[in-house]
Amino acid sequence: MATVKTLILRAPGTNCDVETAFAFGLAGSQVELAHINELIRGDRMLCDYRILVVPGGFTYGDDISGGKILANELRLNLGDQLSEFIADGKLILGICNGLQVLVKAGILYGLKGEHRYPLTLFSNDSGRFECRWVHLRASSDSPCVFTRDIEQMYLPIAHGEGKIVTESGISNAALYYTDAAGNLDASYPFNPNGSTDNIAGICDTTGRVFALMPHPERFIRRSQHPRWTRESSNDAGDGFHIFENAVSWAKAI
Repeated sequence: MATVKTLILRAPGTNCDVETAFAFGLAGSQVELAHINELIRGDRMLCDYRILVVPGGFTYGDDISGGKILANELRLNLGDQLSEFIADGKLILGICNGLQVLVKAGILYGLKGEHRYPLTLFSNDSGRFECRWVHLRASSDSPCVFTRDIEQMYLPIAHGEGKIVTESGISNAALYYTDAAGNLDASYPFNPNGSTDNIAGICDTTGRVFALMPHPERFIRRSQHPRWTRESSNDAGDGFHIFENAVSWAKAI
């Protein structure tokens, strides 16, 4: 069985690439990091990889709006490659700033050349940067590859522009904010940004393109849990299952 190769995309302001690469490596993938310009110049080709990841950070300082500049670079320079990548059955993951990028590039909607999508992201309702841990529930109805066999998670967040806003609701929500009891209608502070319907992550119709605001790469080991010395926990952190699912699926491509 061929090695699963994962490409972690970097741009000025990316700051979660190393942690994300470590998580995928721990899950059994061969990982490479590349600057966006390497892909634009053709020094690297997307077709050589099975998983593409847009990690967290503040690409280009989030000038204009979160993730917008990198989104334009991907859509205008690599749109055809990305469409082929998805058509070939491969996986794309966006984390935090990566969600902003995938939404604003239209990658979650098939890169059809449209400039208006059914959702966008806005500043947190609290008016401040939210940096803490949140409870999450995966949608049992979602086709999302990354959240297979996951019911609940506890993961950290760190964002100032994480509010998912929709016009009339969307059908591809894959992950929700909840309170400790798992209630999906929990308000602030459990929903840290005011996202519509408590949505924390979304996927495309295939389930192979997934983006979420929380940071799974920051909880891949038990010792990263804020109460790991007082509460029993599995050796693997909740976020690690997302990376395991991705690598396991990609082995069959």
